[in-house]
Amino acid sequence: MYQKLILPIFIVFTFSSLLHADYLLKESKRHSSRIDHMPKHKVADMKRIPQNPAYYAKQIKPWPKARQKRSDEAFNRKYFKPWQLKKLDIPQKDFGWEVRFVTKNKIFTENRKQISEAIYKHWIYNANYSQKDRIGAKAITTERTNVRALPTSTAFYLDPKRVGEGFPFNYNQNSALHMNVPLYISHFSKDRKWAFVRASYAFGWVKVRDIAFVDKKFIRAFRNGQYAMTIKDDLRLYDEKGKAVSFVKLGTLFPLSKDGKHYLAAKRGTKGKARIEKVLVAKSGIIAKKPLPFTSQNVAKVAKEFYGEPYGWGGGYGCRDCSATTRDFLGVFGIFLRRNSSKQAKDGQSIYIKGIPKQAKKKKIIREAEPFRSLLYVPGHIVLYLGQYKGEPVIMHTYWGIRKKDGTKLITGRTIITSTEPGKERHDTKKSSSLINTLKTIVKF
Repeated sequence: MYQKLILPIFIVFTFSSLLHADYLLKESKRHSSRIDHMPKHKVADMKRIPQNPAYYAKQIKPWPKARQKRSDEAFNRKYFKPWQLKKLDIPQKDFGWEVRFVTKNKIFTENRKQISEAIYKHWIYNANYSQKDRIGAKAITTERTNVRALPTSTAFYLDPKRVGEGFPFNYNQNSALHMNVPLYISHFSKDRKWAFVRASYAFGWVKVRDIAFVDKKFIRAFRNGQYAMTIKDDLRLYDEKGKAVSFVKLGTLFPLSKDGKHYLAAKRGTKGKARIEKVLVAKSGIIAKKPLPFTSQNVAKVAKEFYGEPYGWGGGYGCRDCSATTRDFLGVFGIFLRRNSSKQAKDGQSIYIKGIPKQAKKKKIIREAEPFRSLLYVPGHIVLYLGQYKGEPVIMHTYWGIRKKDGTKLITGRTIITSTEPGKERHDTKKSSSLINTLKTIVKF
């Protein structure tokens, strides 16, 4: 009964109308990579409790339209804030973390070879930090792009021999940005191939070829107050010649065109300046006006898009980690979240639950948390609360794995639906490390 999506979809035009738009947004697939071949162990929860988000969607509580509208307006202000900056506003404790990281730790390649001091010092030299805020320009992403900790595409890891380190935990993968994301450019790397940027939810180094400078005219046209978001995952944007322009994930923002028939996308033009291209949508149900109404049909439809996606640390390999999943899910409904779990835990109303006995904690979660609109946080991990099943809180989360007694992890490696005690049926799991015993806060919106 939840398969039919009820939402305000804009008119979709046939392929005969393509001449009226330069870009075409259509369904696609993520390119297969090593991430698809990681272990994906199952636990009893995956068979014991319903795995379709639609089961829990009927438990949602009404969200007043006025409150959702205010939340969405706040989302838009934060999303476009980088275009208002005149200098970096990154806290001192966060700025330069990557330099401290590589100088204080032994770092390794994916093949377990230690990276020499000469190499990482060259990366730091190329970062050109003495030129911080020297450019001070406004820009925008013109395709989905990785955000690196240092201006290099080289992955670096802590000792892969250590439990929980090595692939896919590339510490140079700071985040990933959708296309159409406003940026503040602080400065360029010495080789001019990288720009140090601050986006709404992340900061770091992006490839210059993936962004474009914007001016006041572009900003007025692009920031028009009417926006849509993709509600289908793993789309692709094509130009008028059929060439792929960008991989497009669920949660990507597109302004609406004044003609009511198209959407808008940023394109890198001559001399690196941004221009606006009109976008035609090939199929209904893949994009909708923001914020999407918070209905049981809509939350079920959107949540199902995430289910089963491989774990992608920092958004690597076209996938998501735990905080990217929560950010992209809630963003569609007008709730803004920052990059990592510790920041997201402060983005809403926090209810402290640490130290409460297990059964009392479960009851409090079911009583206080809002299905599909609340998060549960433990340092290092964040999950979406779906509702309850037979008196047990149920969550959807992009989970690397369950801690075992020997210190290793039973790797689940994807977005799963479980109780707050995944793997409790196993004798080798460490019960004190179970989520229910370590959850610290409920985060409500």
